[in-house]
Amino acid sequence: MSLFSFYRISRPSRVCVPEERVSEEYRRYRNRTFWGVTGAYALYYVCRMTMAVVKQPLIDGGVFSAQWLGVIGSTFYFAYAVGKFCNGFIADYCNIRRFMATGLILSTIINLLMGLSGLVSGFLGFSSSALFILFSVLWGINGYCQSMGAPPGVISLSRWFPLASRGTYYSIFSSTPYVGKALSLFFIGLVVGGLGWEYGFLFSAIAGVAGAFMILLLVSDTPQSKGLPSVQQFSGEPELKTDSLPVRELQKGVVRHPGIWIIALSSAFVYITQHAVSDWGILFLQKQKGFSLASATQIIAFAEVFGVAGTVLAGWLSDRLFRGNRFTPVLIAGLLCLASFVCFLFLPGSYFLEILHVSVFSLSIGIVYCIVTGLMALDIVPRKACGAALGMVGLASYACAGIQNIVSGFMIGGFTVKDACGEVVYDFTPVSIFWTLSCILSFVIPLLSWRFLKPRGND
Repeated sequence: MSLFSFYRISRPSRVCVPEERVSEEYRRYRNRTFWGVTGAYALYYVCRMTMAVVKQPLIDGGVFSAQWLGVIGSTFYFAYAVGKFCNGFIADYCNIRRFMATGLILSTIINLLMGLSGLVSGFLGFSSSALFILFSVLWGINGYCQSMGAPPGVISLSRWFPLASRGTYYSIFSSTPYVGKALSLFFIGLVVGGLGWEYGFLFSAIAGVAGAFMILLLVSDTPQSKGLPSVQQFSGEPELKTDSLPVRELQKGVVRHPGIWIIALSSAFVYITQHAVSDWGILFLQKQKGFSLASATQIIAFAEVFGVAGTVLAGWLSDRLFRGNRFTPVLIAGLLCLASFVCFLFLPGSYFLEILHVSVFSLSIGIVYCIVTGLMALDIVPRKACGAALGMVGLASYACAGIQNIVSGFMIGGFTVKDACGEVVYDFTPVSIFWTLSCILSFVIPLLSWRFLKPRGND
């Protein structure tokens, strides 16, 4: 069997499910697939969040500086951006079960190598420069592997769910990054605090193995591969003219669509805002506000928990309360996001007040993230080209997330000074202004461009 045939979309089964059992079997396979990709994608995130947790131990141990950590983090995002673009287009043709499992298995191996290299670096006499180069390369490769998670996950929704309910299920799937981040911050934080930063990567590798098994055991590629009718036939959804066009032609239309470029730009600022807190929030709370590593990880973990609520709420708000209107919830959530983010960055606060700030921020940015970076894009493209749309939006999003990591790292390091006692003092004001401006643009851009973001009709 060639590599191409191994990964291509499954052929329809020669044996069809009896008509009286179609409804039962369809819902069974659909539920298994949905929860398989959802749970596995949460564990995908565990394999990418370790670096955010170990930054302070790496700095305190003299292994890397803030600038070097910014560069290492950026290699992940740049590789992820390229991978998200390429794999988004490729995944439209692929067996999502095999494609998604492959990415997580490779990411697991990378985390294992990074943890082991940290443990043996002292014995082998690795210098900080050598370890920096090794980590930059490995973390960049991990970025590409991680880009094999979201496209098949979203495509599975388009293959198994009708348009009328896709917003609700997409919002649940979109909450998985927050679940993964929360798991990472709670458990990896404990592991790193108790055993050392190297063991954080090893713990992530264990989570990756569990996620790969989840995909292989639960996920099905298409309804037709199980002898079931397509989602359009099962749900009675009217066929559109675009449904009969080749995938390549539909993907070309996606590239030419101005709305996708607008969403990509807005999504870039959403990701800058989100990843500012995910990547630098723990260090910010430690150095700017004096929290311990344990307290800082707990505060940011609470943010991720409320992000789950925000993304799930986004689908219900836009599908049910606002009857498909994506713009009103973006405006309300964007203003809440901005207010809470400013409080978090510029006002002093206790442990519980900081939890309140980041919880409201994460709830509201979760709504903006789900609607802007996902639902708006899916609304304006054909079903068979969802991966291409996701790839274009992902390219802009993660390229800017990578730029954010470099800019933030150099702004934090560049405004660091030593006081009269020789203690290092951090000034986060410049980088906080940068993050705040990104937050404003994340929800203002789509609101000003509404005429290009109207959902597709029955074309």
